[in-house]
Parts: sequence; structure tokens; C-alpha cells
Amino acid sequence: MKLTVDSGYLSPWALSAFAALTVKGVPFTLETIDLSVPRRPEYAAKSLTGLIPLLEDGDFTLIESTAITGYIDETVPGPALYPQDARQRARARQVQSWIRSSLQPLRKERPTEAVFLGQRFAPLSAEAEACARQFLGIAGRLLGHGGDHLCGDWSLADIDLALMINRLHLHGDHLDGTPLPERLTAYADRQWQHPAVQAWLALRG
Repeated sequence: MKLTVDSGYLSPWALSAFAALTVKGVPFTLETIDLSVPRRPEYAAKSLTGLIPLLEDGDFTLIESTAITGYIDETVPGPALYPQDARQRARARQVQSWIRSSLQPLRKERPTEAVFLGQRFAPLSAEAEACARQFLGIAGRLLGHGGDHLCGDWSLADIDLALMINRLHLHGDHLDGTPLPERLTAYADRQWQHPAVQAWLALRG
């Protein structure tokens, strides 16, 4: 298999696909492209959108991280990437869909450069702060069971949720002068130590 990701290793969706292959323990080739320059025609021919991540499995190509991780989980032997229980698995995928399709103000004002590069940005706008409050409230409800993971068993959704928390946590954001809930930051810190995340972070050298 071959996985193409961004050369800056900043994409959360590329991280998800990379983590899937890493957890499965399957050998794969990692390639990178510079998203700031036009795509090569041969890459555009493989990717419907010209974006990343792109998975190649022989002559089969696939884009969109949730499609990629679902394909890997179903076709590659090894540890499960999602809970075995159908309802818990659905909840994990629900969280992934929510994170990918919502929270735009927060993602815009706290891009992944804050997470992976330690860059600092202006204080949150009123819109982004409201988005952050909503996000933290929902995250608190999702983790209200007090367990180590989002849906009982570990899943890729844990990495996705931890990354969203870390957009605020690693940036040092407070809301109304109050630190983020310790339960959420401890969860994010714990998930960030996952070997697949650490392998991704190590790619930057």
C-alpha cells in the first residue's frame, strides 16, 4: 500500500489515515506532496479532488480519510480501528463526521499549525469562542462516562477528538480566564501518547 500525505504533516485527515495503517502494522510506503503548488497531472489522475490523503492499494485508489480508514479496517488484518459493538462503532463514526463537517470557526482560528508547530494566533473571535464553548460542552458529554476512551474500546475517533481539543489545549487558550476542563485535557494528553500519533509527530524530525 502507498499513502500520500501533505509534506508539512499538518493535515488531521492525513494523520487519521496514517494512524490506521500504523495501528494495523501493515507495511506501506509514505509519500508527500506540497499542497502550496499545483498538483502533478499524474497525481490528479489518481485523486478525484487532487487533495490528500490518497491511498493506493495496487491499482485501487481512494480519497477521503473516513473512506480510507474504513477500507483499511475491513481489508487489513490486525487490531480493530473502531469498536466491535455496532452502536459504539456508529458513535465513533458519528464523532468523526461531526468533527469533519462542523466547527469551522474554531478550525479556522486554531489551525493545526497551533498543534504541530506550536504557532500562536490572535485571541479567538466571538464566533470562534462560541464554537469552542459548544465543542467543549459536547466533548464533555461524550466523555462523561469517565472512561479512558470515547466509545469503550480505543478507536481512531479518539485521535480525532483529541486533536480538536489540542487546538485549544496546546495553544494555551482559556475561556473567560478559566483553563479548559482538566478531564478533557487529560484525555487529549493521554491520546496524544498513542504510538501512532507519536510516529506521526516523529516524521517532522
